[in-house]
Amino acid sequence: MQTKSRLKTEIVAVLFLAFAAHAHAQAPAFDVASIKLHKDGPIRRPEFLNGRFAFSGPAIWLVSLAYELPANRSPRLAGAPEWLVGIKDLYDIDAKGSFPDHLSTSALKERERLMLRSLLADRFKLQIRREKKEMPVYILVVDTGGPKLEKSPLREEDCARTEVDDQVPCHEFNGGQGRGLHARAVTMDDLVAYVENWTGRPFLNKTGLSGLWKIDSQPWIPMDAAMNPPPSGAKGENGVDLADLPTLFQVFEKLGLKMKADKAQVDAYTITDIERPTEN
Repeated sequence: MQTKSRLKTEIVAVLFLAFAAHAHAQAPAFDVASIKLHKDGPIRRPEFLNGRFAFSGPAIWLVSLAYELPANRSPRLAGAPEWLVGIKDLYDIDAKGSFPDHLSTSALKERERLMLRSLLADRFKLQIRREKKEMPVYILVVDTGGPKLEKSPLREEDCARTEVDDQVPCHEFNGGQGRGLHARAVTMDDLVAYVENWTGRPFLNKTGLSGLWKIDSQPWIPMDAAMNPPPSGAKGENGVDLADLPTLFQVFEKLGLKMKADKAQVDAYTITDIERPTEN
């Protein structure tokens, strides 16, 4: 009986490895990628533009983009070594790939994520496990009285990958905690995914609002400062007194939305193996 059970387990393991290898082989990948240690100059957020991917910074940003996680530390990611999230190990990455014509925005972003996953698996030897976990979250809902948001003049088919008239393209934000939220055409899913960088816990869209929206907001004080008022004279990112800034909860209230604490099942990831890449 034990022999049959062991044989069954081994067959399942072989089939799983074969499936994983096949899936990896079929995943889109960059045609060429250069990775070097960052020695000087400013860091640069990951950016896709005309088939090219450029980046200078900590590798955790790559993991975050590839798996739709906040760029800041998140309870949804475990097992990250210190070199991955620290500021000592920074990398310059320049990669090129091909993209089929006429991809929708969502299909294009999914292809970009898969290409980054291939890069992380090949060059960083990343192995990562995904599972559902229940944990404290924030949810975003429509407040009493309805949303106070401006619909974007753009439709999804109008969205372009490049900047137009120095404005941010679709599904992208400028600013953040210290400068406020500024976007010309984003969904509510885009909104919660971006703001999750500052909430300290997962942030879920439960508004039921569809379509593209234009958003402009005030900056806000950090979440910990919202719970513990900042000392007198404390300054924000843009030099404004923190005492004069609203909380993130109040920022959403001005948009006709409400941010509430809750618990929910969310996608969580555990890094089981990762290595520093070799330079080329």
